Amino acid sequence: MTLPFFVYGTLRPGAYNHDPFLLGRTGAEEAARLPGALLHDGPGYPYAVPGAGTVVGTLVTAGPGEYAGLLDALDRVEGDAGYERVAREVLRAGDGGAARAWVYLAAPGTPLGPLIASGDWFRRSPAGGG
Repeated sequence: MTLPFFVYGTLRPGAYNHDPFLLGRTGAEEAARLPGALLHDGPGYPYAVPGAGTVVGTLVTAGPGEYAGLLDALDRVEGDAGYERVAREVLRAGDGGAARAWVYLAAPGTPLGPLIASGDWFRRSPAGGG
């Protein structure tokens, strides 16, 4: 199944993992939201889990010929960091349209940090600030 990816932490444009993993490999990147999820802080990156909230992120479509390599790279880096890939409905911020996408959620048993109430990794409170 070929789906776009919903990224919400260090893979978003402007974050430190975007360029090493996604730069030049995407066909489109658009603001989006993941309903039915909560965002928690982690050890330098966030974890989304199912819950009564919304997570802010980016819907990323692989560029031509990039899908298989991108899927493999993201599965490796995210799997090593305690995530599992699941298909979920996300909403495009621009038009509110729904899209099915791969999302990396915290795997069962992954230790979670504090809740990020805004649902936006870029708007989280500084360390120790709650």
